Amino acid sequence: MKIVFSRKGFDSSSGRAPSPIIDGVPISLPIPHGKYPSVSTYRDLDLGDALSQAQSKYTADDFCHEDPMFWDDRRAFGQTGAAQSQLETQKVGIGDVFLFFGLFAESGRDRHHRIFAYLLVEEVQKVGSHPRGDEAGRTPRRHPHTIEKWDAGGKWDANNTLYLGRGAKARKAHSSLRLTKPGGPASDWLVPPWLRRTELTYHKQPRRWLEDGTLRVVGRGQEFVAEVRDNPEAKMWLDEMIAAIGTDE
Repeated sequence: MKIVFSRKGFDSSSGRAPSPIIDGVPISLPIPHGKYPSVSTYRDLDLGDALSQAQSKYTADDFCHEDPMFWDDRRAFGQTGAAQSQLETQKVGIGDVFLFFGLFAESGRDRHHRIFAYLLVEEVQKVGSHPRGDEAGRTPRRHPHTIEKWDAGGKWDANNTLYLGRGAKARKAHSSLRLTKPGGPASDWLVPPWLRRTELTYHKQPRRWLEDGTLRVVGRGQEFVAEVRDNPEAKMWLDEMIAAIGTDE
């Protein structure tokens, strides 16, 4: 089994603000649609108020890249280009788990990384550069990775791919879902000991792993993969993260 730490949502570069925590609930704001196609505005996703609280330059009527997409207990996540090549190299597929994390702050203070959702992969769809439009199944809106053409005139990479399966968004900003070390910069994570022994893609340099359990996370990059196999410590930790995502307390 593999655990993928997948960076998503607003940050200092994409959106230029952290996503907000409102009434104790982390609200991940999808990145602006940029060069990718979209059928969803922030207003369509009922994120206008959250966008205002994030003090972003974007408006409720701007289009966004709704990915990962959440509905009922289902999730659809698309990836393409170099980031998808990384997932393919690591053979990420059915039975693996994405832990989606992003940059968050409450009332604009204490910017930190935290896990806000998970996806247990049950299906992998190779969409390619010419989507049919139905690859994600019966989603509430067209998933952006299934839209073939858009105004910018671009096209998807040939490795355009969808990961589908069960999952959930965090109901509360549970303390155990926080990755950033308290009082430290957002990129300083407190991580479980098993992760250092397992290693994490893009983080093989010893200087990134400090003796106090801190991991200094690379500044960019979307998908960080840990091959945990049958490690009982890793599985127990993952179960705890999924349970925390599902709790109301």
